[in-house]
Amino acid sequence: PNAMTLATVGSDLRPSTRIVLIKEMDERGPVWFTHYNSRKGQQLAGNPQAALQFHWVELERVVRIEGRVEKISAADSDAYFASRPQASQTGAWASPQSQTLQGRADLDARVQAQAERFADAPVPRPATWGGYRLVPDYWEFWQGRPSRLHDRLSYRLQAGQWQLARLAP
Repeated sequence: PNAMTLATVGSDLRPSTRIVLIKEMDERGPVWFTHYNSRKGQQLAGNPQAALQFHWVELERVVRIEGRVEKISAADSDAYFASRPQASQTGAWASPQSQTLQGRADLDARVQAQAERFADAPVPRPATWGGYRLVPDYWEFWQGRPSRLHDRLSYRLQAGQWQLARLAP
């Protein structure tokens, strides 16, 4: 899948989840892009710990990842932003993500204004938009099995070494 559930915690200690799209995965961890001023961006600024979950219903499999979140480099954010369709680029300028709008017409007017602004020019990446990477320190793999006797394996990073454990279902 290219969608994952991202869980963060706000300063009020209330958890929050949402679906984000994974755009890169390598040995350093998964990457996604968003507005830094969004609710999730504000929560990550205050508490840079998060959890991700991938769920494959048809396969009865789940992968969970926990760890520290960091912003990726401005150059990497710029490169990804430049690869996006122009409508998505202008949308990043138009949308005050997670803020209240007066209505759909308000958003449509913002989009139109940004489309006109950048009609004849490359769209630069807003400074308030970019990528995050979750640097894993915990992985869990769940495989559904009959009678709810599922397989669960976890890997926890301890003193620079990954420790494998089998968990009860």
